[in-house]
Amino acid sequence: MLFAAGDFVRNGQPLIRLDAREERLAVEAARVQVREADQLLGRYRRIEDTGALSESQIEAGETALASARVALEQAQTALADRTVRAPFSGHVGLTEIDTGDRVNDQTPITQLDQRGTLFVDFPAPEAVFNALRPGQVVQVTPFSDPSRTIDARVVTTDSRISQESRDFIVRTAIPNKDDRLRPGMSFRVVFTRAGEARPVVPEEAIVWGGEGSHLFVIRESRAVRVPVTITSRREGSVFVDGALRRSDRVIVEGVQKVRDGQEIRLVRGGGPDRQQVRLRNQEASAAPSASSTDDE
Repeated sequence: MLFAAGDFVRNGQPLIRLDAREERLAVEAARVQVREADQLLGRYRRIEDTGALSESQIEAGETALASARVALEQAQTALADRTVRAPFSGHVGLTEIDTGDRVNDQTPITQLDQRGTLFVDFPAPEAVFNALRPGQVVQVTPFSDPSRTIDARVVTTDSRISQESRDFIVRTAIPNKDDRLRPGMSFRVVFTRAGEARPVVPEEAIVWGGEGSHLFVIRESRAVRVPVTITSRREGSVFVDGALRRSDRVIVEGVQKVRDGQEIRLVRGGGPDRQQVRLRNQEASAAPSASSTDDE
C-alpha cells in the first residue's frame, strides 16, 4: 500500500504493488531467451559467407530473435501491471484493502476524485430547453452551506427530452479552488428565464364576454375594443397578448358601461401607470435539487 486516505496523488503515481515474484522471474527468463537467440544469430552471421548454412537457417535465427524480444516485452508488461498507478491527478479516499489481502481486477482499491472543478447535473423542464445553452450561468447553493451562492456555467445539455417526466438533464461546472465542495454533494439550483415582452394592465381592466376577454383603449377620442389573451397574473396585474401599443390609454374603471366606438372625453388626468400600457418581461424560474459529480 503506497497511499493513505486523503492524499493528493499525481498522474502515474503508484498506489499499490502486487506480489510480482513470478512476473520478475518471467522477465529474467525472457531476457535469457533474447540473449541466447542473439548469440545464435551472431554465430550464423559469422559463418554466413562460408556456405555452411542455408538462407533458411539464417532467417530462422532472425525469427527466433524477434520472437524472443516480443516475449520479453510481454513479460515486462505483465510485471508493470503488478503496480497499480493513478490514472489522473486527484485526491484518494478511503480503502477497504490492507497489505497481504488477495485482490483481482474486480476489487475496488479506492476512490480517486479530481476536485478542481465539479459537475452539477440537474433536471430542467422542457419549456426552458432553448433558454439553457452552453456558456449561460445558473446559481447553485450547496445544502452544506445554504448561505453560499455559486455561479455555475452550463457545459452541455442532454440530447433528448425524457418521455416520462418531460424534462432534460443540464450539466454545469463550478470551480472548487478552495476545495470546500465534494463530489456527491447536493445543491439547490436556481435559474431565471426572461420571457417575451408583453403588455401588463390592471386586472380590473379586463372585460369578459361571449367571445372571451378584451379591454378598451382610447384611440382618437373613442373607445376601441381590443381582444386579449391573459398569459400570466402578477399581484393585481395581468400580462396580456393582443394588438396593443405602448402609447395606448387603457380604460380601467367603469369598463362594463363602455361600448366599442363610444366617444370618450378625458376630463381628469390619471397617473401614467393607470392610463398607459406598460411592458414587462414575464419570468419563469426553477429550483430543482441536483447532485454533483467530479469531472473524471
